[in-house]
Amino acid sequence: MTADRVRAIWCRELQRDDIMPDDDFFALGGDSLIMVRIQGAFIEELGAEVLMDQLFLHPTVGSIAAYIDSRAALAP
Repeated sequence: MTADRVRAIWCRELQRDDIMPDDDFFALGGDSLIMVRIQGAFIEELGAEVLMDQLFLHPTVGSIAAYIDSRAALAP
């Protein structure tokens, strides 16, 4: 579920509809300005605050969704 929502955000912000779970954000044309918009969308739409360094460490839909899910599992 999280991966679908992350993918929808990426598709909107990158203005593409062909993003796959293992596609690299930067290879898709992502840059720091788009990353800031995605970071804001994660907070607004997913209730997940993702620090910028984590977006660099998890540059695919699948990896950032797994990170978000793992953080949610640790929350009290």
